[in-house]
Amino acid sequence: MNYQREDLQVMLNFSKEYEKKLGIKITCSQETEPLGTAGSLALARDKLVDDSGAPFFVLNSEVMSEFPLGELIWLHNCRRGEASIMVTKVDEPSKYGVVAMEENTGKVESFVEKPNLCVGYKIFARIYLLNPSVLDLIELKPTSLEKEIFPQIAESRNLYAMLLPGFWMDIGQPRGYMTGLSLYLNSLREHYPYKLATGPHIIGNVLVEESAEIGEKCLIGPDVTIGHGCVVESGVSLSSCAVMRGVHVRANAHVSGSIIGWESRIGQWSRLENLSILGKDVNIGDEIYIVMEELCCLTERSIQT
Repeated sequence: MNYQREDLQVMLNFSKEYEKKLGIKITCSQETEPLGTAGSLALARDKLVDDSGAPFFVLNSEVMSEFPLGELIWLHNCRRGEASIMVTKVDEPSKYGVVAMEENTGKVESFVEKPNLCVGYKIFARIYLLNPSVLDLIELKPTSLEKEIFPQIAESRNLYAMLLPGFWMDIGQPRGYMTGLSLYLNSLREHYPYKLATGPHIIGNVLVEESAEIGEKCLIGPDVTIGHGCVVESGVSLSSCAVMRGVHVRANAHVSGSIIGWESRIGQWSRLENLSILGKDVNIGDEIYIVMEELCCLTERSIQT
């Protein structure tokens, strides 16, 4: 977990819920200062290494994609490298670090950070499989895997890459999140269509948590997710939006192209459009019209007029 203390309880609650749901043990490591993608691994060393010497995964939470982890393990074992990374192709690589690799072997040759000229279209997918020996290269200080550690491993010819199949999206910003949401729902439609909601009030790809309540004469979709414990009253219209857990949308409200944070409330006949973003526990009163691009309300706020 990162160094921001306000995130601690959210992550602890998440861990407790999914330990029970998946029947697994989740152990957390919290920074007291930002340590980067590598320094945070050094901090958690005692939680990552055991007597088996088995490699471990490093995944980035700001990515939405396919996760063919079994295939990456197989390739890592076959190639016998020190680290294996997934890469993905993008149309505009200039805002990312580009990975140059041998096409036939997958061996990584070099990295080019945010190139001005096109040198390739493969970038870090931020899904990695590392041997415990990689930790010997990392000091307990702010350090980047991508900029400092991986170039060292590539120089010794022990870093390999695999091209990620399927979709990939950086969801660190709201617009990317909404695009990633649509790609994810399309992937569910292709691979697990039974997980998507159906019914006369559903249009396109819609994912509804089973504890959510949806009233009569609603119009839901396309590209909508509705989280645990949500209440959507009658006559509500939702499209291209993420409605997170515990949200209450009152009668005849309309939400489109927006993100509604945990436990927020949308008043009756209110409209939120065009990438409006609400944080946790935000209250939008009745008959409020919000159509400002990337309007962001922080937690525990109220808009009544």
